[in-house]
Amino acid sequence: MGNITRDIELRATPKGTSVADLGLACNRVRMGDDGQKIEEVTYVDVTLWGRQAELASQYLSKGRPVFIEGRLQTDSWTDKETGKQRSRLKVVGENMQFIGSPSGNNGGGGGQQQQRPMQSAPQQQAPQQQQSPPQGGSPASNMPDFQDEDDDIPF
Repeated sequence: MGNITRDIELRATPKGTSVADLGLACNRVRMGDDGQKIEEVTYVDVTLWGRQAELASQYLSKGRPVFIEGRLQTDSWTDKETGKQRSRLKVVGENMQFIGSPSGNNGGGGGQQQQRPMQSAPQQQAPQQQQSPPQGGSPASNMPDFQDEDDDIPF
Protein backbone atom coordinates (compact mmCIF):
# COMPACT_ATOMS: atom_id res chain seq x y z
CA MET A 1 0.00 0.00 0.00
CA GLY A 2 1.32 3.39 -0.93
CA ASN A 3 0.93 6.53 -3.03
CA ILE A 4 1.32 6.74 -6.80
CA THR A 5 4.58 8.58 -7.62
CA ARG A 6 3.82 9.56 -11.23
CA ASP A 7 0.89 9.69 -13.62
CA ILE A 8 0.19 6.30 -15.17
CA GLU A 9 0.81 5.76 -18.86
CA LEU A 10 -1.28 3.08 -20.52
CA ARG A 11 0.12 1.17 -23.48
CA ALA A 12 -0.80 -2.00 -25.35
CA THR A 13 1.09 -5.09 -26.47
CA PRO A 14 1.08 -5.98 -30.19
CA LYS A 15 -1.80 -8.39 -29.46
CA GLY A 16 -3.83 -5.58 -27.84
CA THR A 17 -3.41 -6.41 -24.14
CA SER A 18 -3.32 -3.29 -21.95
CA VAL A 19 -0.29 -2.79 -19.70
CA ALA A 20 0.55 0.00 -17.27
CA ASP A 21 3.73 0.63 -15.29
CA LEU A 22 3.53 2.78 -12.19
CA GLY A 23 5.66 3.80 -9.26
CA LEU A 24 4.50 3.35 -5.69
CA ALA A 25 5.96 5.06 -2.61
CA CYS A 26 5.44 3.00 0.55
CA ASN A 27 5.97 4.91 3.81
CA ARG A 28 6.98 3.42 7.14
CA VAL A 29 7.38 5.33 10.40
CA ARG A 30 9.40 3.77 13.19
CA MET A 31 11.06 4.84 16.41
CA GLY A 32 14.85 5.12 16.46
CA ASP A 33 17.08 4.08 19.34
CA ASP A 34 16.98 7.65 20.64
CA GLY A 35 13.16 7.76 20.64
CA GLN A 36 12.92 9.97 17.56
CA LYS A 37 10.48 9.12 14.78
CA ILE A 38 12.19 7.96 11.60
CA GLU A 39 10.23 7.93 8.34
CA GLU A 40 11.44 5.52 5.67
CA VAL A 41 10.19 5.52 2.10
CA THR A 42 10.53 2.55 -0.23
CA TYR A 43 9.88 3.01 -3.93
CA VAL A 44 8.37 0.03 -5.76
CA ASP A 45 7.82 -0.44 -9.50
CA VAL A 46 4.49 -2.11 -10.32
CA THR A 47 3.17 -3.52 -13.59
CA LEU A 48 -0.56 -4.03 -14.13
CA TRP A 49 -2.10 -5.98 -17.01
CA GLY A 50 -5.48 -6.10 -18.77
CA ARG A 51 -8.51 -4.49 -17.21
CA GLN A 52 -6.60 -3.53 -14.06
CA ALA A 53 -4.15 -1.51 -16.16
CA GLU A 54 -7.06 0.29 -17.83
CA LEU A 55 -8.79 1.03 -14.50
CA ALA A 56 -5.57 2.29 -12.91
CA SER A 57 -4.93 4.59 -15.88
CA GLN A 58 -8.49 5.89 -15.76
CA TYR A 59 -8.88 6.45 -12.00
CA LEU A 60 -5.41 6.82 -10.46
CA SER A 61 -3.01 9.74 -10.72
CA LYS A 62 0.09 11.01 -8.96
CA GLY A 63 -0.38 11.18 -5.19
CA ARG A 64 -3.42 8.88 -4.97
CA PRO A 65 -3.22 6.02 -2.43
CA VAL A 66 -3.74 2.46 -3.65
CA PHE A 67 -3.39 -1.08 -2.31
CA ILE A 68 -1.87 -3.60 -4.72
CA GLU A 69 -1.26 -7.30 -4.14
CA GLY A 70 0.91 -9.22 -6.52
CA ARG A 71 3.91 -11.39 -7.18
CA LEU A 72 7.56 -10.42 -7.37
CA GLN A 73 9.38 -10.61 -10.69
CA THR A 74 13.00 -9.89 -11.62
CA ASP A 75 13.76 -8.14 -14.91
CA SER A 76 17.31 -8.57 -16.26
CA TRP A 77 19.00 -6.75 -19.15
CA THR A 78 22.39 -5.61 -20.42
CA ASP A 79 23.08 -1.89 -20.01
CA LYS A 80 23.77 -0.45 -23.50
CA GLU A 81 26.18 2.20 -22.18
CA THR A 82 28.31 0.12 -19.82
CA GLY A 83 27.68 -3.40 -21.14
CA LYS A 84 27.05 -4.59 -17.58
CA GLN A 85 24.28 -6.96 -16.60
CA ARG A 86 21.51 -5.13 -14.72
CA SER A 87 18.43 -6.36 -12.88
CA ARG A 88 15.49 -4.92 -11.03
CA LEU A 89 12.82 -6.41 -8.77
CA LYS A 90 9.22 -5.32 -9.40
CA VAL A 91 5.68 -6.29 -8.46
CA VAL A 92 3.29 -7.69 -11.04
CA GLY A 93 -0.11 -6.66 -9.68
CA GLU A 94 -2.80 -9.30 -9.32
CA ASN A 95 -5.34 -7.49 -7.11
CA MET A 96 -5.87 -3.77 -6.65
CA GLN A 97 -8.01 -1.68 -4.30
CA PHE A 98 -8.53 2.04 -4.65
CA ILE A 99 -8.26 3.86 -1.33
CA GLY A 100 -9.82 7.23 -0.56
CA SER A 101 -12.34 9.10 -2.65
CA PRO A 102 -11.79 10.34 -6.19
CA SER A 103 -12.86 13.85 -5.13
CA GLY A 104 -9.37 14.60 -3.88
CA ASN A 105 -9.66 13.31 -0.32
CA ASN A 106 -6.88 10.76 -0.49
CA GLY A 107 -7.60 9.32 2.94
CA GLY A 108 -3.93 9.77 3.69
CA GLY A 109 -3.90 9.90 7.44
CA GLY A 110 -7.14 9.22 9.11
CA GLY A 111 -10.80 9.77 8.75
CA GLN A 112 -13.04 7.50 6.82
CA GLN A 113 -11.57 5.70 3.84
CA GLN A 114 -13.60 4.25 1.02
CA GLN A 115 -12.31 1.06 -0.57
CA ARG A 116 -13.41 -0.26 -3.92
CA PRO A 117 -11.98 -3.65 -4.82
CA MET A 118 -10.82 -3.96 -8.41
CA GLN A 119 -9.93 -7.54 -9.18
CA SER A 120 -9.50 -9.48 -12.35
CA ALA A 121 -11.00 -12.54 -10.68
CA PRO A 122 -14.80 -12.80 -10.52
CA GLN A 123 -16.22 -10.75 -7.69
CA GLN A 124 -17.89 -12.47 -4.79
CA GLN A 125 -21.36 -11.21 -4.16
CA ALA A 126 -21.92 -9.54 -0.84
CA PRO A 127 -24.21 -11.44 1.50
CA GLN A 128 -27.68 -10.02 1.67
CA GLN A 129 -28.42 -8.11 4.82
CA GLN A 130 -31.07 -9.54 7.05
CA GLN A 131 -34.19 -7.41 7.20
CA SER A 132 -35.47 -6.29 10.56
CA PRO A 133 -38.44 -8.26 11.87
CA PRO A 134 -41.93 -6.82 11.55
CA GLN A 135 -43.41 -4.94 14.50
CA GLY A 136 -44.07 -7.29 17.37
CA GLY A 137 -42.03 -10.12 15.84
CA SER A 138 -38.74 -11.51 17.05
CA PRO A 139 -35.59 -12.24 15.06
CA ALA A 140 -36.01 -15.96 15.84
CA SER A 141 -39.33 -16.01 13.97
CA ASN A 142 -37.50 -15.08 10.74
CA MET A 143 -34.97 -17.91 11.06
CA PRO A 144 -35.50 -21.10 9.04
CA ASP A 145 -36.51 -24.20 10.96
CA PHE A 146 -33.61 -26.70 10.93
CA GLN A 147 -35.10 -29.08 13.49
CA ASP A 148 -36.20 -31.58 10.83
CA GLU A 149 -32.67 -32.20 9.52
CA ASP A 150 -30.94 -35.39 10.69
CA ASP A 151 -27.42 -34.36 9.59
CA ASP A 152 -24.72 -34.50 12.19
CA ILE A 153 -22.78 -31.38 12.97
CA PRO A 154 -19.20 -31.93 11.73
CA PHE A 155 -17.50 -30.42 14.79
